[in-house]
Amino acid sequence: MKNIINKIFLFFLLFVPITLGAVYLHVSLLAIFFLATLAIIPLAKYIGEATEELAVYTGPALGGLLNATFGNATELLIGVFALRAGLVEVVKASITGSIIGNLLLVGGMAMLAGGFKHKKQLFNKTGALAASSTLLLAVIALVMPAIFLQTAPSIGNQVIEELSIFVSVFMLIVYAASLFFILHTHKHLYTEEVGKYEPKWSKTKSMLILFFATLLVAWMSEILVGSIEPLVASFGWTELFIGVIFIAIIGNAAEHSSAIVTALKNRMDLALQISIGSATQIAMFVAPCLVLISLLFKTHMSLVFNTFELIAIILSILIANLIVEDGESNWFEGLQLLMAYAIMAVAFFLHP
Repeated sequence: MKNIINKIFLFFLLFVPITLGAVYLHVSLLAIFFLATLAIIPLAKYIGEATEELAVYTGPALGGLLNATFGNATELLIGVFALRAGLVEVVKASITGSIIGNLLLVGGMAMLAGGFKHKKQLFNKTGALAASSTLLLAVIALVMPAIFLQTAPSIGNQVIEELSIFVSVFMLIVYAASLFFILHTHKHLYTEEVGKYEPKWSKTKSMLILFFATLLVAWMSEILVGSIEPLVASFGWTELFIGVIFIAIIGNAAEHSSAIVTALKNRMDLALQISIGSATQIAMFVAPCLVLISLLFKTHMSLVFNTFELIAIILSILIANLIVEDGESNWFEGLQLLMAYAIMAVAFFLHP
């Protein structure tokens, strides 16, 4: 079964040169959007596989961090190109979608797949809750600018931008502190027995695949963003739905495959580090970075999200916190997370 999946992903790699050829031949932007989407999926998979291999050498803490970082490289790059194109709402929607997607879709699929193979899976709840509490801090950081605007509607955009910049800097400080917590002062919370997991690739091969796959993802992301507007016009999809569901699922492809594979191997500490850690990194690193990067472009991005997006983020974090607080997971909890994601996906699709 695994060999068949690998062959399918190898086949999908053909869409990388096909996409480049379509761009060169000036094929319709609508076709280019879907070709670029198919090209990103296998690249994201190899990013995830390379970081999983590196995790055997580095341990789950640094391995999960590497997976979250390079897995989120897709979202960060798509966000930068979208900001350059002035698609600020798409960027905010993709941030929302990445947070709820990592917590509910990636986490849910990992728990469901692992739970079918293992009746009960254990993980270090202190480490998981530390990441979850950081996400609650992210909620405060994202909610305050929106509440500020609601309670002081006469305030100009300049003040909102200044508030977003200050909040972004504070979020980056907390994110840096969380790395120090995970990798130095409390790294014992994120250790597991890795001797029985034999790596398939050498460290050098893993790093080379990681490097070149990330470069190609950056290239495909730029092409993808350039073809979003024709998609809106042709299908009538809103920028909110495209960002929250479509782009977020594409960007999270690395986390999907990695979290499921590690959960099947009963490595739930690493699976949760990928899922919750990736959501934390989106909220505490990618979002504030994009706010600061937007200052280089004509259209600036603030941290003011709409009410619908904020409620989706808050509810996702709350249910994820409730599920990890006992230090164990099963397939039913995974199903609950997936159903929560399905409800939100339908709501975002129908939202005007």
